[in-house]
Amino acid sequence: MFNLIAKAHPLGATVYDMDLSKSLSNESFSQILQALGQYGVLCFPNQQIDAKNLRDFSAHFGSLQVGVSNAFEPGYPEVSVLSNILVNGELIGLPDAGQDWHTDMSYNSTIGFLNVLYAIKIPTRDGRPIGDTLFANMHAAFDDLPDHMKTDLDGLSVTHDFNKFWETMVRRPGSNRKPLSPEQRAKRPPAVHPLFLKHPITGRKVLYCNPGYAVRINEVSADESDQLLDFLFEHQLQSKFQYRHSWNEGDVLVWDHIGTLHYALPDYEMHEHRLIKRCQVMADKIFDPGFASQGISLV
Repeated sequence: MFNLIAKAHPLGATVYDMDLSKSLSNESFSQILQALGQYGVLCFPNQQIDAKNLRDFSAHFGSLQVGVSNAFEPGYPEVSVLSNILVNGELIGLPDAGQDWHTDMSYNSTIGFLNVLYAIKIPTRDGRPIGDTLFANMHAAFDDLPDHMKTDLDGLSVTHDFNKFWETMVRRPGSNRKPLSPEQRAKRPPAVHPLFLKHPITGRKVLYCNPGYAVRINEVSADESDQLLDFLFEHQLQSKFQYRHSWNEGDVLVWDHIGTLHYALPDYEMHEHRLIKRCQVMADKIFDPGFASQGISLV
């Protein structure tokens, strides 16, 4: 059992009295799933875990993605390293902020379910942590759409492309990223998903379309697609849908990709070190019919 305290926001809750270095019971797993559906973002503070613990906890929720780069924990290719730390002039891991609003793995044919991040080093300035992460609630974004748009856009699909995001990051001033090689590009072909997706935990519709990867609404003209995407991107990022998480070292932050967007704020300098380890969980296990007894299914 654990204690959960919800934030006074459209998203977010803190989970106390759970040690993620220990095995996860079926009861706790089910409770966490339901909390993710309700709150979207869960923080497990004051954790002391290693790469194996992070991998094993994350793997309860589905298959783990292996990144296209070599920025992972030695021996654990499912555990990515995110940092701004240089050693001998080389960046340790992948850059971890300034990546604009997105939801991870919408570019996969099997979409992303969770991010699980473990904060090892968090920069502070003037006595407070910096490098916050913003989240936006896509249940609320769908609910707040005009009724005529819910009707007119129902059944449409969106193409998501990993290369859109990657090329945006390559072009940023000071970026250390290189364009994807043909081999890397082949590992991340575009994928198509419904514009309105029914959430597998809540059973409610979400707006599944994000500025980082969405490139085209397929059933309309290119011009109409551009106009609709511009509207939807602006709509979903209204402040009333947002929650801001301020990190502390030892936080394990888990969030639901299906029901949220996120943006890591790049408001710290290279000398203000940040180090995070991450697992990305794909939405395969949660869609398994074996979970129907827990009230979890994809309709």
